Amino acid sequence: MTDSPIHVRELPWMTPVVAMRRLAHRPHLTFLDSAANQEPLGHYSYLTCDPFGTYMVVDGQASWNGQKLGDDPWGALRTLLARYPQEHRPGLPPFQGGAAGVFGYDLNRTLERLPVPAASGHRLPQAILHFYDVVVSYDHRENRCWIVSTGRPEQDPARRAARARHRANEFVALLANPNLARNDAHGAVGPWHSNFSRAGYIAAVRRVVDLILAGDAFQVNIAQRFCARLTTSFDPVAFYCQLRSLNPAPFAALLRYGKLTIASSSPERFLKLDGRAVETRPIKGTGVRSTEPMEDRRQAQLLVTSDKDRAENIMIVDLLRSDLSRVCTPDSVDVPALCNLESYASVHHLVSVVTGDLEKGQDAVALLQACFPGGSITGAPKVRAMEIITEIERVTREVYCGAIGFVAFSGHMDTNIAIRTVTIDDGSAVFHAGGGITAMSDPAAEYDETLAKAQRMFDAFAASSSGEP
Repeated sequence: MTDSPIHVRELPWMTPVVAMRRLAHRPHLTFLDSAANQEPLGHYSYLTCDPFGTYMVVDGQASWNGQKLGDDPWGALRTLLARYPQEHRPGLPPFQGGAAGVFGYDLNRTLERLPVPAASGHRLPQAILHFYDVVVSYDHRENRCWIVSTGRPEQDPARRAARARHRANEFVALLANPNLARNDAHGAVGPWHSNFSRAGYIAAVRRVVDLILAGDAFQVNIAQRFCARLTTSFDPVAFYCQLRSLNPAPFAALLRYGKLTIASSSPERFLKLDGRAVETRPIKGTGVRSTEPMEDRRQAQLLVTSDKDRAENIMIVDLLRSDLSRVCTPDSVDVPALCNLESYASVHHLVSVVTGDLEKGQDAVALLQACFPGGSITGAPKVRAMEIITEIERVTREVYCGAIGFVAFSGHMDTNIAIRTVTIDDGSAVFHAGGGITAMSDPAAEYDETLAKAQRMFDAFAASSSGEP
């Protein structure tokens, strides 16, 4: 691989949120935000804007800057990334330029023959990935930040080096402008509506349990969809700041793509690729937190000792081991952590870690294809679970339960599972909350769990509407 040096400039420390506000007016802002920096997660954050190209998938058709590509959207993405080979620079955060954005859940229909949901939602693209030549990267353990400028899409080494320096200077100037740092306008949120009533969701859970008992599946993840109208003065950036404050998460994100905003406070990693090392961190098992310490500890202990929740987690671990085995070297897939307790603002979770070594000749795109969408938000077996999801939910999931993150020019990758994630578009806000259903599920408890997962999202909208700081 040939590569001219990238331009790297260390900056005086500026918090990622301050930097994000100073770039929020720029086109196609992507903020991959480790808002909760607890070990071992939350190591890096990334901020970028002004891409030089856009890859998009609509109804299974990929395009590059508006021009249609071939019939295989995954192969098209691999070809685009291959145009810009780049060696990884050690000692810096892993995203050093590349593609970043969202892989929507409904990309599943480019991988499997699946039914089309009855309702189409907002008809968003199935994927939006912008190609960024400049990234502002943060190392939270060392409290250091850098501008990394690649000079892409230039191919000639001299022109590329000149562009890299010029673009770095542009970002330094943008970050130095405090007049663009804040927009505190707030707007009202209309009443929330769900596609399920309480009785309807309980009936849906019972239907899934019946299908499981009939042998159709072992586990199925179903969700309810919440929607509300927004006034024209509603500020998505101010909302995101409320959300990250109320529900800090290690795999949070803010995407500002024209009229579309995606705000995520996800606690779950989907896929990380570091060199050849692969990691996925499925979440299965949820318990509500309490403000009273003794009760909170009791709730955590109930979750850790729950046969139902542990069985749910282990089923998904087995599914992910199978998915990784499709692209990892034989006997490299391992489970270094099984059903560990992790605690977040409003819920406790059981989290496992599955790892592997990527087979020679495979890459980040192949890894995504092998595992997408994440088994923790489909169920098992995956294809039948996705068919049941479509039957029960009846509306496209779009961003929800897809993945948000980056695929670097160097081949590194990190993505979340897009849960605790809201889409703001066309004057409305939409988000989902769900859970995994097994034969042991209690329908009323499953409904209550969705509300527990949704509560911090409701709180963030309420705070944004009232103008609370």
